[in-house]
Amino acid sequence: MPEFTAKDVQALRNQTGAGMMDAKRALTESGGDPQAAAKWLRERGLGKAAERAGRESAEGAIAVSYDRSAGAIALVQLRAETDFSAKSPDFVNLVNELAALVAAEGEDAVDQRKAAIEDINIATRENVQLGEVVRFQAAPGNVLGSYLHVQNDRGVNGVIVELAGGDEELAHDVAVHIAFGRPKHLRREDVPADEVRSEQETLEAESRREGKPEAALAKIVEGRLAAWFRRVPGGVLLEQPFAKDDKQTVAQVLGKATVVRFAQVVVGG
Repeated sequence: MPEFTAKDVQALRNQTGAGMMDAKRALTESGGDPQAAAKWLRERGLGKAAERAGRESAEGAIAVSYDRSAGAIALVQLRAETDFSAKSPDFVNLVNELAALVAAEGEDAVDQRKAAIEDINIATRENVQLGEVVRFQAAPGNVLGSYLHVQNDRGVNGVIVELAGGDEELAHDVAVHIAFGRPKHLRREDVPADEVRSEQETLEAESRREGKPEAALAKIVEGRLAAWFRRVPGGVLLEQPFAKDDKQTVAQVLGKATVVRFAQVVVGG
């Protein structure tokens, strides 16, 4: 029979949040080794982690990493229940590690750090989960850009962009705009047809209620629909007024360059 004391059981419970009987069994199965016992509990999903799984993880941290040797950029989110945990050095370091790993090796590389995520889960006693993981590898001749807004010592609004026909400075400027404008779509054609049709019907009904003349109704609705496409936040990226110069649209600032794709992740968004 492995030798361990009541203090050993209590220490394991404090570390993992496991119940008394589960902690005793884990120490028994692990020959009294506390590290092996904690691993045994984690592998079986025992302790408070299972109870925490249903709790909302609305906070967290975001990291961006650009691996130039791989020609790839990554955007990774790690979720938590409170900003207190999300801004801790261990939490921020882990999400930074994950982003660097994804940029270098691909999205599936996060699996290499599953144990570290579980350890943070146990240490914080919160429902810590991996959130969104996005990786762009630039096509030949294309450039990548990013922006990360940091608040309370952790990234809270991250953007990555791939441009064709532009440079890294322009890609960064577009990423900054996206962080502010939060577009839902790249171009007008990307908006689902049923959403456009529903908005048209709503705008037409509103215009009629306002007593707009029937002869001018189509033109009025067209103008209001264009404003809907330009809305900030939301709307279509290429049609939004550019954040650094609202006299120009993003499309006008791009000139001959084109946005191939973009991704944005916002804490709580």
